[in-house]
Amino acid sequence: MVKVKVRNIKNKEVSELELPEAIFDYPLKEHLIYEAVKNFNANQRQGTACTKTRSEVAGSGKKMWKQKGTGRARTGGVRSPLWRKGGVSFGPKPRDYSYAMPKKARRNAIKSVLSDKIRNDRLFILDELKLDSGKTKDTIKALSRFSFDKLLIVDKRDNNDLMLSTRNIPHIKAIDVAEMNIYDSLKYNYIMLSVDVVKRLMEVLK
Repeated sequence: MVKVKVRNIKNKEVSELELPEAIFDYPLKEHLIYEAVKNFNANQRQGTACTKTRSEVAGSGKKMWKQKGTGRARTGGVRSPLWRKGGVSFGPKPRDYSYAMPKKARRNAIKSVLSDKIRNDRLFILDELKLDSGKTKDTIKALSRFSFDKLLIVDKRDNNDLMLSTRNIPHIKAIDVAEMNIYDSLKYNYIMLSVDVVKRLMEVLK
C-alpha cells in the first residue's frame, strides 16, 4: 500500500490514506502515455475541413476553345484544377479521425500519470474541497496556501462554488471526476483530489 497525507483546505495535515499500489504505484510507461495522448487528440478533431472538386465548383463545363490550332494550351473547361478558382485536386474532405483505444490501456495510462505525480509530490489529496464562497478572489486566497504553478482540480460537478470560481483563473482548471483525461493530467503540473474522488478513481481504475 502507498501511504499519502490527507490535508484540509488550509494545507494542514489531518490524516493519512492508504492507496493500492496497483493504481498509485504503477510504473511510468512513457510510450503508453504517448499513445493515450495521441488517441485523445485524434478523438477531439472535428474533421470538418472540406474543399470542392472540379465537379462541385461553380462554372461552365463548356470547352473554352478548340483543341488545336489556337497556339494556346489545350483545356477542357474553367473548372479545371489548373485554373484560378478551379476545383482542388486531392483536397481534404470531412472525415472522422477518432479511433478506439483499449479501455485497459487508457486506464493504465492514467495510473501511470497519477503514480508519477505522487512520486514527485505533485498530487494533493484533501479531505474535502469545500470553499466558503463562490468568489474567484476567495478561491485564489484559499489555494494560495498550496505551492503549485498549474493546477488541475478534480471533484464533483455539483460543487458549484468550486466550478464557478475557478473558471476565470488561467492556471487552474476544475473538472468533474467523469471528465478526467490523460491530456489535462499531463498539461497541469499538479493535481488536487478530494478523498471521495480518490475512492471513485479506485473503483474505476481497478
